[in-house]
Amino acid sequence: MTALRVLPLIFVLVFSFSWSHGQEESRKLVTFQTQKISVGKVPLVVEVADNPQRSARGLMYRTSLDEGKGMLFIFKGEEHRSFWMKNTFIPLSIGFFDRHKKLVDIQDMDPVKSEMDVNPPSYMSTAPATYALEVPRGWFQKHKIKIGDKLSTPAL
Repeated sequence: MTALRVLPLIFVLVFSFSWSHGQEESRKLVTFQTQKISVGKVPLVVEVADNPQRSARGLMYRTSLDEGKGMLFIFKGEEHRSFWMKNTFIPLSIGFFDRHKKLVDIQDMDPVKSEMDVNPPSYMSTAPATYALEVPRGWFQKHKIKIGDKLSTPAL
């Protein structure tokens, strides 16, 4: 009978350790190169997510994103893209660009409330995209960026 009481306790301890270890692993340092780009005539400095590890990390665990800063995701091929807000605590806007670097979709994304949020919101592009640009919420509207505007990147 004692073994039946101890077994759930052991399970909880093992699960807790595994979960916390996974959280630590997911917070490991991922480095990004920065690049000066522009959308239309509006310049900004972005961190470049150009591989699966950087794309998976994105802007997770950040508590702020300065004006004039963002993250540019670069994908191979052009298809509908889906982004989620797992462990992303700042409100963002995302612009999706096609292979010709033309803006095809803009969406606002809501932050999660905590790391424990098991069902973070996700956002699907309305058109196929090769690039995605995450910026502080309202950036596209503030700078009068609209569908059809071009992304300018040096040698990407």
